[in-house]
Amino acid sequence: MKKIDRTDAEWRAKLTPEQYRILRQGGTEPPWSGDLLDAKDDGQFLCAACGEPLFSSDRKYDSGSGWPSFTAPVDGEVVSEKSDETHGMTRTEVRCARCEGHLGHVFPDGPGPEGLRYCINSASLAFRKTSDED
Repeated sequence: MKKIDRTDAEWRAKLTPEQYRILRQGGTEPPWSGDLLDAKDDGQFLCAACGEPLFSSDRKYDSGSGWPSFTAPVDGEVVSEKSDETHGMTRTEVRCARCEGHLGHVFPDGPGPEGLRYCINSASLAFRKTSDED
């Protein structure tokens, strides 16, 4: 995968202020506020910054957390993880491996075979319906 490297000015021009705050500054949208929280169509969730396919609708579930949640990314190579010790706690941050955009966090309390919950900000994602891929 080819990495994307843009200047701060280029990211600001490409992203909405909310997307910039979350993807480039590591922010979080308020729970229950994201446009993709209740998305139920078949398709793929892409990085809103670079368009990389990250999550599939067949791995999305309602975790009750207030953010879109997934059991796994489409491929282990599309996301990177790093330790996040902000806000007085230790969590695992999830980033887009292609552009390093902040997506959210992963927790070990999910229902899938790996037992993971990828808790992702809607503003970090774009959605492409399966019918749009044809």
